[in-house]
Amino acid sequence: MMSSANQQFNFPRKRGPLSITIGILVALGAIVLSLSGFYADWLWFKSVNFTSVWSTVLFTKVELFIVTGLITSFVISLNVYLAFRKRPFYVPMAVEADNLERYRAQIEPIRRWVFAALALALFYFSGTSGAQLWNTWLLFKNSTPFGVKDPQFGMDISFFTFRLPFWQSLIAWGISTLVLTLIATAVVHYLYGGIRLQVREDRTTVAARVQLSVLLGLLVLIKAVAYWFDRYALALKQSKLITGLTYTDVNAVLPAKAILSAIAVVCALLFFANIIRRSWVLPAAGTALLVISSVLIAGIYPGAIQQFQVKPSESDKEAPFIQRNIDATRTAYGLDDVTVNDYQATISTSAGQLANDAATISNIRLMDPNVLSATFRQLQQIKPYYTFPESLDVDRYKVDGVERDVVVAVRELNIDGNPSRNWINDHLVYTHGFGLVAAFGNARDADGKPSFVVGDLHPTKGLGDFQPRVYFGENVPDYSIIGGVKTDSPVEFDYPDDASANGQKNYTYTGTGGVPVGSLFNKLVFAIKYQEQKLLLSNLINKDSKILFNRNPRDRVAKVAPWLTLD
Repeated sequence: MMSSANQQFNFPRKRGPLSITIGILVALGAIVLSLSGFYADWLWFKSVNFTSVWSTVLFTKVELFIVTGLITSFVISLNVYLAFRKRPFYVPMAVEADNLERYRAQIEPIRRWVFAALALALFYFSGTSGAQLWNTWLLFKNSTPFGVKDPQFGMDISFFTFRLPFWQSLIAWGISTLVLTLIATAVVHYLYGGIRLQVREDRTTVAARVQLSVLLGLLVLIKAVAYWFDRYALALKQSKLITGLTYTDVNAVLPAKAILSAIAVVCALLFFANIIRRSWVLPAAGTALLVISSVLIAGIYPGAIQQFQVKPSESDKEAPFIQRNIDATRTAYGLDDVTVNDYQATISTSAGQLANDAATISNIRLMDPNVLSATFRQLQQIKPYYTFPESLDVDRYKVDGVERDVVVAVRELNIDGNPSRNWINDHLVYTHGFGLVAAFGNARDADGKPSFVVGDLHPTKGLGDFQPRVYFGENVPDYSIIGGVKTDSPVEFDYPDDASANGQKNYTYTGTGGVPVGSLFNKLVFAIKYQEQKLLLSNLINKDSKILFNRNPRDRVAKVAPWLTLD
């Protein structure tokens, strides 16, 4: 039979040494590329003195990769192995069996290799997926109580912030693992005759029925747990009205989730009972009940409550839950213990009132930071390779001893506006912006233009001394090579200067930021990371040069404080 199968299917020839060599080189290239980024990240964290964050994240990812990868691979591989070991030795003759026999004959010579490849693939992909939960796991592991109870469940708020997301991820991982296990097991049973679809009776062997019943029972049991935790997730639900539970959630959805959880437990018990029964009728009935209940109880019933009870008197029904939302907001911002006093409004005017309110009136903002960017670009951009953000910032500074409302922006580098684009200009010459521009928010000049307290390329000291060079910002290049040995001919462009022979001033970075890139090994690492050979070959990069990357302040904060969310 094996010979006839070989003649019919014409097994492919063995791969030659050339294809194997190419495959190895491709794999090595991918590994080297990954390691270059890995090492570059470590160098960056070292440069900002946060290697502890790097190592914590790394070790957590490795732990989760190994644990989730091993468990998922073991569970699925074990069930596939058991399905194969419990295959029937005799398969009734049928067209279906004849077709499957040809596939079995084709798989048999490489069966062990297929099994090993399946186990390794499951380990890698499930481990990679599990490693993405590092932040959720660290928050769960290091959670601390807030000391404030949730009004609905009576649980500390920290449960919803730190612990619930991890439980939800764990439940999702368990469900996906069991679904994959169920599919793989069913395929093996079908391929080797444990499941026979074309016969009238005994469509599953005892081994197939027992194994599939256990897996289905566990799957539905985890679904029961998921329904139960869905109740807690309602406290974080976003709706058009508020964040959290509404009248319909408390009076319809919460009971529905509890009922569905109980039905799922009963359904799981029916699957487990099927281990000693020879019929799928009861498990099928339980599954049908669960599906119908989820539609009626969790779908139609809450919709009816919302439509016929809430909407006719929404303000009355939702008032307690809106108050919960207000109280939670006040507590979160530390405003839960505020004394409220009635403001005695004055509706009549009196002589000298404007003079008394002069300090307040003079601070009324005339300049809108959201529309002022175009004006800043027109009056203060100076060159096309500079730019300002679309929305400017507002702050308060002391000017001449008086605190003033000021609209501020830094003159950042716009590399796309440079008419002389090439690798050297993009990454070694044009490395930074230059200057702060600030205008009074409550004043304008005679022409209606902003009244600048700091401006131009040689800024006045209206706001005190500061470093005018902008190496970090929202619009900086991906990476820049800076620093190096100080010479009479610095490489970095500093700012345009008509008085200079070449029309510009140059500069050499003297700050403490950046990753050393002078060594041959570091040059090679970053040449691989950015896939740019000039990083390795350029003679403008010397032993004291550094590379700046990860230059956006938001990105830098996200890397060193991944648990922090910025406004």
